[in-house]
Amino acid sequence: MPYRVMTVCTGNICRSPMAEVVLRERFAAAGLADEVVVDSSGISDEEDGNPVDRRAASVLREHGYEVPRHRAHRVTPEEIASRDLLLAMTARHARWLRTQAPDAAAAGRVRVYRSFDPAAPATAGPGALADESALDIDDPWYGDRSDFETTLEQVEAAADAVVAHVREQLARR
Repeated sequence: MPYRVMTVCTGNICRSPMAEVVLRERFAAAGLADEVVVDSSGISDEEDGNPVDRRAASVLREHGYEVPRHRAHRVTPEEIASRDLLLAMTARHARWLRTQAPDAAAAGRVRVYRSFDPAAPATAGPGALADESALDIDDPWYGDRSDFETTLEQVEAAADAVVAHVREQLARR
């Protein structure tokens, strides 16, 4: 049974598909493509059925990523229950996922994506920030190209640590 990772944002057309694409590539580069499945979703159905935002796709391609065919969808309680790791793009997404989780175990598998970024503000331990929102990846949809570039930088900055975390989890199975 593969380890299942889901990235989650609002509409599933910008941040979460960008993270999905980056993580798939990083897992493949780490030799884990056959052991880890990555997908994405949103907490809203407002973009249901839509492809990756053209600006997000353009930035991904310009940075050497392949952009697969994608249809946005809203995450379901069944998906929350069946994923080993749910990576929320913001604290609000994480809170929503935790409230929709069918049990405490599923809620415990929700993390804010940037919590894996070694350069991001700390939210655990002595002197840490109490508010996960310091780790939010802002929605680039409302901005310009530079906002999509920033999103990709933030996603890439945490990706290797996500891979390392999943590798540790796989070793414990």
